[in-house]
Amino acid sequence: MATKTVHVELVSNLTSETFVAALKRFIARRGLIDHLYSDNGSNFVGANRELKTSEEFSRQLHNCAAKTPFQWHFIPPNSPYFGGLWVAGFKSLKYHWKRIVGNALLTFEEFDTLLTQVETYLNSRPLIALSNEPNDPSYLSPGHFLIDVPLTSLPEPDFTNTTLNSLSRWQRAQRFHQQLWKRWSADYLNSLQQMAQPSTRPPARNASAALRR
Repeated sequence: MATKTVHVELVSNLTSETFVAALKRFIARRGLIDHLYSDNGSNFVGANRELKTSEEFSRQLHNCAAKTPFQWHFIPPNSPYFGGLWVAGFKSLKYHWKRIVGNALLTFEEFDTLLTQVETYLNSRPLIALSNEPNDPSYLSPGHFLIDVPLTSLPEPDFTNTTLNSLSRWQRAQRFHQQLWKRWSADYLNSLQQMAQPSTRPPARNASAALRR
């Protein structure tokens, strides 16, 4: 909530059990949480009920360092705008995802890898306007709050102009990733320039550097 960091988990269905499994993976990687906010989806409500009635869950919470369970907060029914903060995190990319990936048949592992790469550059976006002073530190991103340094990715060949028929399955997934990055970063840069006030708008070269992988 404070850092606008995005965490993406791929699940095989929308049952309560599957969400609890995703929540366990999240806690295993990010640590115990104090508060959880969600809409009133049946899988969330069911997961909350399951965790409250689970004797094993209660026993583990009693023995853990936190001593108290996290608080689950549900937004009001039929009020999706109350969850605008977390919806906005991925909304900026859904438009391009539908048009680039669309109905492509990906394996679970390919889909998960692509989503995790998407998570990386969503967490690389600048949180504040950059200074015009060249000696100032680099931009601040959500990724800095995760690993203290900017997030990066492995170098790879450019497949954006290669036909799909000549690519392997993994190369095709990387082609989707590269196309998503180019379109999303261009749109996000434009949105930063539109939101910036004339007196505080960073130069285009600085904004571009902030979005460079």
